[in-house]
Formats: sequence, C-alpha cells, structure tokens
Amino acid sequence: MKITIVTPSFNQGMFIEDTIRSVMRQDHREVEHIVVDGGSTDGTVDILKKYPHLRWISEKDSGQSNAINKGFRMASGDVLAWLNSDDMYEENVFGAVAGHFASHPDCMLMYGDITFIDRTGKKLFEVRGRTMDYASLLENPDRVRQPSCFWRRELVREIGGIDESLHVVLDLDFFLRAGARFRFDYLAKNLSLFRYYAQGKSLSLARKQVREIYGVYRKNNISLTPGLLRILTSKYVRSFPIGDRFMRFVRGPVGPAR
Repeated sequence: MKITIVTPSFNQGMFIEDTIRSVMRQDHREVEHIVVDGGSTDGTVDILKKYPHLRWISEKDSGQSNAINKGFRMASGDVLAWLNSDDMYEENVFGAVAGHFASHPDCMLMYGDITFIDRTGKKLFEVRGRTMDYASLLENPDRVRQPSCFWRRELVREIGGIDESLHVVLDLDFFLRAGARFRFDYLAKNLSLFRYYAQGKSLSLARKQVREIYGVYRKNNISLTPGLLRILTSKYVRSFPIGDRFMRFVRGPVGPAR
C-alpha cells in the first residue's frame, strides 16, 4: 500500500526541512512525497534539491488550495494526505496507518491524535480521543485535525479536491464534504505535530477565518446553531487586541479545540 504525502510550500525554508525529514522517518517503505512550491525565494528550492527522493515543482500558483490540488493530481499512492510545510509527522506512524486501511477495507478516511508545538518545536499540548466526526464538525470547526488525517485516493474522486476559493479553512470544507458521505475511523495514536505560532495562518488571519467558516457552512447547507454562532463571534472579537483581553476577562483563556 503506497502512501502519498502532498506538501504545499511557499517561503517556508525555516521549517520545510523538518517536514521532509519527518516523512523520511517512517516505518513504511512505499511512500511518495510531493512538494508543490509556489515559487519560493527564501532558499526553499535549494533545500528541495538536497533530497533526490522528492517529487517537486516550484512555480507560481494561486495559493495553498491550488498547490494541494496540483499535488493530488500528481499523486500515485493508494492513501493520500497533505502536510503543510511547517508541520511534521510523528516518527514511525505510517505503518500503523497503512495497517489500518489494509485491515479495514471499508474505511475511506481515518484520523489520529495531534500534538501542538510552538515555532521552536516545544510541545504545547495534545488533543487525543474521538473528537472528530461529521456531527462534531457541525458544532465546532476547530475539531479538524488535518495533519493527522489520511484517506484513500478514491475519496478525492468521490467528493472532489480542495475548494480553491478558500485560503484559511480549506481543511474544514474538505472534511465536511467527506464526513457527509463517509465515516471517520479513529486510530488511537499521535500522528502529527502541528506548529502553532503567531505568524501561522490560522492565527494571523483570524477575521478572514471567521468569514470563510461562515461561507463554508452556508455552501454546505449547514444551519448555524447558537453554539456555533458563539464560537464564531468569540473568534472574531478575539482577533482584535482589545477584544482578546475582553474575552479573556469574560471567559478565561481559550485555546484551539482540535
């Protein structure tokens, strides 16, 4: 069973070598790693050239969603995933992933646990247990564990690729469409390390994130529940410095609930 990892990249030379090496540090032989770079100018291409096993391109694109779709079209694996260029996989987990798909032929999509780290790689916190399924995504968009998700290539043919109009919550939209048709299998094992820092897209584009989340739920004909509206309102208010202080006073510190 061949696993293909797609990594979209743009000017992430500070982190991408860690990402590449994390894919190399696995216990499964049949692995294809595709890096789709958007024309980086920070030395990323020099790093890619150091690893002859990579399949990679470096050319201007329209953003992360476009890059991931390019990678999906290049992929030859039985199982697919995408890993952003500042995240990493846990060591020696691909064997368990491939084993799960092999022993569960009806499984189309699976996920595992996730560990949040800072920009230096220091562990911040873990999210474990069965917290990601279609019902939970209807209630809370932060349940997505994108770096810890793997799926059969047939799933992309069934639901389509990434919505290229989205730039922040492309993962939420993809997994909502997947969850509407297929179950989420859970593997009780930490699979990925998600880098969580102030310059990361999920933090720096908070207001755009809220607008995209709202649009994704509307596009998928999902009603906004009172609980979901509270989450979106809190995210939006906290995107302003004074709003963050206000929400901390009202509710206390709130971290991501992935």
